[in-house]
Amino acid sequence: MGIIWTILIGLIAGLVARAIKPGNDAMGWIMTAVLGVAGSFFAQFIGAQLGWYQEGESAGFIASVLGAIALLFIWGLVTKNKK
Repeated sequence: MGIIWTILIGLIAGLVARAIKPGNDAMGWIMTAVLGVAGSFFAQFIGAQLGWYQEGESAGFIASVLGAIALLFIWGLVTKNKK
């Protein structure tokens, strides 16, 4: 159930992160949702490494949004070099 919860939180977190992060990101809502899910897993991984989460525990909403924002910035740096 933890993975399903992480995916659901990540979908919403990606949309919120996209609204919070300034700038124009040329990606659709599906890619934004995928990036939100990845941000949620990223936040869960970082939180587990820092001892904030136990094994199998999902990241919270705020951590997921922060993880998605971090991945949006990384995505922007990677795609900026391709233009």
